[in-house]
Amino acid sequence: MRWKQFFTPTSSITAAEAKKLVADTPLEDLTILDVRQPKEYQGSHLPGAILIPLPQLAARMSELDPEKPVMVY
Repeated sequence: MRWKQFFTPTSSITAAEAKKLVADTPLEDLTILDVRQPKEYQGSHLPGAILIPLPQLAARMSELDPEKPVMVY
């Protein structure tokens, strides 16, 4: 059941920690997930970020690599 994924422990990081994570991790080893709306994404987004708007996230979870850490913004 997909609802169980929402009980997986997660952690939050500060903006400084996020900046360091992106700087220290090769893009192929990290998923940067933008959950905003398409117009917001088009206006600006982090390099390498993929767009999955929050309302679509549950249906599109299979697009994320479960072996990679995911930084969501």
